[in-house]
Amino acid sequence: MNEHTTKKVLFGTSSWGLGHATRDLNLIRGLLSRGCDVTLVSTGNALQVLKDELGDSCRYLDWPDIPSSVARSSFLFYMKTTTNIPRIIWTWHNEKRLVSNLLRREHFDLIVTDHRNGLVRSDVPSYFITHSPRYIAPWRDPFMEGVMEWFLARWFAPVRGILVPDDEDGGMSGDMSHKIRFTPREKITYLGILSSVHRRDLPQDIDYFITISGPEPQRTMFAEKVLSQVKALSGKIVIALGIPGGRAPELGNGIEVYPYLNREKQEEMLNRAKLVVCRSGYTTLMELAEIGRRALLIPTPGQSEQEYLAKTLRERGVFYSVKQTKLDLVRDTDLARNYPGYTPEHLTEKSVERFLQTVL
Repeated sequence: MNEHTTKKVLFGTSSWGLGHATRDLNLIRGLLSRGCDVTLVSTGNALQVLKDELGDSCRYLDWPDIPSSVARSSFLFYMKTTTNIPRIIWTWHNEKRLVSNLLRREHFDLIVTDHRNGLVRSDVPSYFITHSPRYIAPWRDPFMEGVMEWFLARWFAPVRGILVPDDEDGGMSGDMSHKIRFTPREKITYLGILSSVHRRDLPQDIDYFITISGPEPQRTMFAEKVLSQVKALSGKIVIALGIPGGRAPELGNGIEVYPYLNREKQEEMLNRAKLVVCRSGYTTLMELAEIGRRALLIPTPGQSEQEYLAKTLRERGVFYSVKQTKLDLVRDTDLARNYPGYTPEHLTEKSVERFLQTVL
């Protein structure tokens, strides 16, 4: 691989949460370090994060993304996803139209897309980033999972490769990216974890770092549950409420509560914490793995992927998890200390090298 290239790259990032944007930053910076000319496609808060982090080093296109299916329960998630299918398909086809129009005006040497499904092409070398080429349905409905995996495999037929941010052996994503049934194995590259949080040489002087996140109303419900129980814990406690511009209550007892922590402060708290209490989003799991932390996982109700990851990793003895409605901080944090966390095959730096070797 040449150390420098002048390839023009179109890079798409999903706007579902900020996890896709934060993990993609590693890859985008890798492309820029090789001299690539990068145009980014995203929207909403994800696009803003990319702009804030990368500034004038990239060009940005604000294109609509598929609608969210977040709901209060797995059943409602299932129903909302089913209802949204026509809009999802329309959005993918609209992306295809926008890409076709763009390619008529200018040439691109490479397309990389993280869950922006409409960007894949057969006439431009294309790579798709996903930790879930297998769809995980609520209640693990085998028929629905099979149909969705087959459909996605057909949709992704034009791509040169599918890039999975997980380890090939074992891994954290379980069935979501392993035991693939309809995609040729030679198309799949397991990059390893991708984390925008990195290990720092800091004293572990925080007993509990509790980070609140997720879409409303679940974020507020999670926060209320934590705030009503946290005084029963002993030790140094830091809480991030996940509300930029909001106000934090004063709890006393040496408990520090912040409305919001930027990425730098979040990284600091994660490195200082002995135990993390957080959601089971895949990006969060990769961050825990990167810095080697134990955690208590509380999946967002109604998000089948988070529920699957929390359950699977608990059954494997990696992280302890509990449903939000059954959370007992004293009991569950005590149990979580006995779970070792996940040790990856290698850290993010090597994953980025593997990505560049694959696509350039």
